[in-house]
Amino acid sequence: MKTASDNLRAAFDRAFDGIGRARAAFAPRLTPREVGTITGVSTGIATVSGLPGVGIEELVRFPGGVLGIAFNVDEEEVGVVLLGDHAQLRAGDEVTRTGRVVDVGVGNALLGRVVDPLGRPLDGGRAVATTARLPVERSAAPIMDRAPVTVPLQTGITVVDALIPVGRGQRELILGDRQTGKTGIAIDAILNQQGQGVLCVYCAIGQRASAVAKAVAGLRERGAMDYTVVVVAAANDPPGLTYVAPYAATSIAEHFMEAGRDVLIVYDDLTQHAEAYRELSLLLRRPPGREAFPGDIFYIHSRLLERSTHLRPDRGGGSLTALPIIETEAEDISAYIPTNLISITDGQVYLSPSLFQLGVLPAVDVGKSVSRVGGQAQRPTYRLATGDLKLSFAQFEELEGFARFGARLDDNTRATIEHGRRIRACLQQPDLSPIPVSGQIAVLLALSAKLFDPVPLDRMPDAQRAVRDATAGLPAEVRARF
Repeated sequence: MKTASDNLRAAFDRAFDGIGRARAAFAPRLTPREVGTITGVSTGIATVSGLPGVGIEELVRFPGGVLGIAFNVDEEEVGVVLLGDHAQLRAGDEVTRTGRVVDVGVGNALLGRVVDPLGRPLDGGRAVATTARLPVERSAAPIMDRAPVTVPLQTGITVVDALIPVGRGQRELILGDRQTGKTGIAIDAILNQQGQGVLCVYCAIGQRASAVAKAVAGLRERGAMDYTVVVVAAANDPPGLTYVAPYAATSIAEHFMEAGRDVLIVYDDLTQHAEAYRELSLLLRRPPGREAFPGDIFYIHSRLLERSTHLRPDRGGGSLTALPIIETEAEDISAYIPTNLISITDGQVYLSPSLFQLGVLPAVDVGKSVSRVGGQAQRPTYRLATGDLKLSFAQFEELEGFARFGARLDDNTRATIEHGRRIRACLQQPDLSPIPVSGQIAVLLALSAKLFDPVPLDRMPDAQRAVRDATAGLPAEVRARF
């Protein structure tokens, strides 16, 4: 018969046996700390020897906290794109692996903030307290997870909403020569989302700090920063940050989209992004191709823009609408980068320097602009109001060019030209002044009914304002039917 002391001894034995088994099972796996050495440094890149286990696009850490991305993983050395100032780095400095890819903080805490592509604040505020992080490089949503683009995204710009409609989940390219108002169209689209339930991400790529500050001030002054995140890679930043910026901004936007929200993202502009990637590739001695761009220049933009989509309801139903901006030279839309982006996107808004010089603002060339989603993402009232507006405007432009030769015109031709001038006047509007849907529809209906034809051209702004003011006086439920 067992005594109490025997039972106690057995209990202690069982406890010690359990501790022994736990100690035997505990085998901490200590990853050896891999250390490499800088063999060369130049503007924006570094070459590193060592780091045998480093992976492609893995973050590595340099002295002073400078981070870099392993871009070229060769047999004997690693080509690293720097995400910080290279001036403090020297050959022989140590480099260590981080074991992770570059990522960015996401979440509601970013709304109203101006950050760099790594999520560090640039607006003088405190650090952004995000609760989650996402890799900047992510796979696009599978085709089976996508839904058709059927809901309009109103830009507040009459010529775009009426003739080149943009849908939620669409990718609409904005292109034109330097200083033709491309950024203005994108900023107007952001301002028009106030009260529409659409969050916005504005990604400034390689822009002057003064231009970015002006854009942010305009958004803040009009209350748009409450629903906007601004991601900035300025012109004086390392080319690595310029390259990462649009991907980081897209990850921030995707977080909201996957939560079921509608998001608008503006890339201003992808010309600077392409040039930064060309610079990095040439420094890393990647083989150059057409115009010295590397062979995968198309792929870096397609994998970026493919992430913009409209998700199915069972995937949350969110959408990500992209407005990429690129700059053309001498109106050449058939250049390498413009044709790449035109083939990737679902349409383009082309801004003509000739129209800009004539004072036609926004300087949208209707003939060279197109939306490949079209009426599928346009309110039925627009289709009723516009009708054959685009055809009438094209006929007017042709006749106007013919009339410049001083030929005698019959009454019908003169009437067509006068009506066309009213169309052009109705499609103009000041910068940073988006127009609500009801006001646009009212003016377009009056235009299609030729009610503006007797109005002198210099009185057209007053006539349009009177029509919009009359519409604004209608009950809200009536205006909602537009």
